[in-house]
Amino acid sequence: MSLLPDIFPVLSTPRLHLIEIEHSHQPDLFYLLTDKRVTRYYHVIPLNEVANVRPVIDLFKKRFADKQGIRWGIALEEKTALIGFIGFNNYETADTVPLVFALVQEYWGKGFMAEAIEAVVQYCFSALDLKKIVADVLPGNEASERVLIKTGFHHEALVVKGMIWDDKGYDVNRYVRDKTPDL
Repeated sequence: MSLLPDIFPVLSTPRLHLIEIEHSHQPDLFYLLTDKRVTRYYHVIPLNEVANVRPVIDLFKKRFADKQGIRWGIALEEKTALIGFIGFNNYETADTVPLVFALVQEYWGKGFMAEAIEAVVQYCFSALDLKKIVADVLPGNEASERVLIKTGFHHEALVVKGMIWDDKGYDVNRYVRDKTPDL
């Protein structure tokens, strides 16, 4: 495992830029995180106004500065507005990270998240020398399961009470992608 770099790594795909989330992105994240279609399978602290997003961004920045995690904003090529985010908040083990992602509903089903996942996976395996990436998905979130399978993840197990939120345990489907020798 390599530690996260000191300078935030910007990643690019043919249609996307994965960039550092800044305070100027508060309205974008507020829109994303208050859309019930997006958060149906994603636990979020209730947000009442755009300013409530600032501590979330501060947490992302602190996690990166402390080399504990990284969260990229997903922007369309040549745009600065975010259409989603992707990354990890912590290392599960020294060589494994838990991937989290969300995308504005208007961009679902267009292959954007698959592009973003593949860019992050490649970065984690090559630059960070991680061996495994996991993603925990609440049962019923078939769209996230499909995109994970499309990007080379496989279902490992149903983890009973694998996610704790507000002192309540939730079962999750665990998807895994292991580093292959060619990465």
